[in-house]
Amino acid sequence: MTRLLYDLCGIDEDLRFSPYCWRVKYALAHKGLDYQTQPWHFTDKDAIAFSGQGKVPVLVDGDETVTDSYEIFRYLDRVYPDRPLLGGQPAEARARFFKFYAERNLAPAVIKTVMMDLYNAVAPQDRAYFRETREKAFGRTLEEVHAPSRGLSQLDLALEPLRARFGEADFVDGDEPAGADYLLFGTFMWARCVSAADLVSNADPVHGWVERMLDLYDGLGRKAQRSIDSVGAAEPESP
Repeated sequence: MTRLLYDLCGIDEDLRFSPYCWRVKYALAHKGLDYQTQPWHFTDKDAIAFSGQGKVPVLVDGDETVTDSYEIFRYLDRVYPDRPLLGGQPAEARARFFKFYAERNLAPAVIKTVMMDLYNAVAPQDRAYFRETREKAFGRTLEEVHAPSRGLSQLDLALEPLRARFGEADFVDGDEPAGADYLLFGTFMWARCVSAADLVSNADPVHGWVERMLDLYDGLGRKAQRSIDSVGAAEPESP
């Protein structure tokens, strides 16, 4: 049976922007595993009700259904042990640090930078849901969250540990990429897919890592659809 990944889509079905789904796509490519994607919308909860929850990614692998990007990493390492993503227990514990670092340090800075670009990349039928749920979570309007200057300044500080790392190696995990790289890079793919904003300058060591990540696996990230290329991108919906 073909593996199936339920993958968040936006203003057209080829625009896939979930950072968590991007983590999984890179993990599957790392393992050399074939899969197909099923485009999914925020409001299409019934389509993944079988998974027992309402978020993507959802990976269906034969009789197995796995949710949550990190749990999918663990599943892939257990079932397909060649080319580990996380490694043994000490390595996995370190990888969890990068999971939290991406979600609690990088993502908040990125969301300030691209919030309204993200809103306009969301499928029209999902925008009311997106606005309601995100404004409830942030306790303010999307327009108030959107603060690119503050976001970029916050991101600049958050990236300092990575700059030091890329002075030593090409990837977070060393000479070759693995789980930590994919856990972090999902956030960069999220921003790249929904926005034309430059998160880092060309002279930044992090930029070199981003370029290397984009070229991996026959240009998996570089070939991805972006909202600036999507149908309807030139006519964003007004709030």
